[in-house]
Parts: sequence; C-alpha cells; structure tokens
Amino acid sequence: MTTLTNAAGPRTTEESPSPRRRGLVRFVRAATSSVAATLLSQAVLIAVLAVNGAPWLASACAFTAGAVLNFVVTRRWVWGRRGRPDMRRELMPYLLVIALGGLASVGLATLTGHLLAPLALPHFWWVVLIDAAYVLSYALVFVVKFTLLDRYVFDRGAARTPATTSQS
Repeated sequence: MTTLTNAAGPRTTEESPSPRRRGLVRFVRAATSSVAATLLSQAVLIAVLAVNGAPWLASACAFTAGAVLNFVVTRRWVWGRRGRPDMRRELMPYLLVIALGGLASVGLATLTGHLLAPLALPHFWWVVLIDAAYVLSYALVFVVKFTLLDRYVFDRGAARTPATTSQS
C-alpha cells in the first residue's frame, strides 16, 4: 500500500479525495476567496464614490485592491502554490484573466454611471446602483474566471501541495 504524507498527516491512497471532490473543494475555496476580494473591492468602491469619485476611478481602484488580495489567497489556498510566482506561467496569465473580468466590471460600472447621470438621483441611490452593477458583473464572470484559472493558469501538473510517496 502507498502512503501519502503531507502537512495534514499521513493518508492512504484509498482515502484520497476523488478528482471531482478536489475540484469542488477548489471551487468553494475560490468562491470564498472571491467573496473576500469582493468585500474589499466594495469597501474601496464605496469609499471612492462617497467622496464623489468618478465611477471609472472607483471601479478601477476597487478592482485593483480585490485582484491583489485574490491572487495571493487563491494561489496559495485554492491551488496550493508556494514560493515566488513564476512571471510567465502564473502571474501574466492570471493578470490577463483577471483583467478581462476587471474590464467587464469597470465597463458595466461606468455604463451604469452614464445611464444614471440624466436621472439626477440622490447621491445615495447613485452609489447603490453603481455598486449593484459592479457586484453583478463580478457574479457573471466568476465561473468563467475560475475555469480559466483552474485549467490554464494554476493547473501545471505538480501544482498541488507537494506530497511524498513511500512504499510500505
């Protein structure tokens, strides 16, 4: 029988989670990490809008804050990567995938700001509606971003937490 040993302790191959379960665990962890990044983004977005910042500036600052947090957390916790990130294989593809999602969020927030401008809404409702557009855009692209990150950015063979094997 083969025994796998990692930081969590020994586990036999028969007890190893199935690929489907590992994928579900990664998805749930990615969703949790995304929620944390979204909460940070929300705080930044609302803070910039509250001081009459332009929707494009608020959403761009919010996106940047969330993207940095999300990279650090997902790289380690979701995909088990350690050490310095490889610029060409991890960081650049991550930035490309996240930037596409960010463009969607910034674009939708900016479009919403333009559509709301002629309505002369109270500032509170203007902030709430732009914020809702921003959150909706994140929800819409989450599954696509997760799939791209899982399949093309962080899935590089030995990307999971290293384990040693020994013959018993």
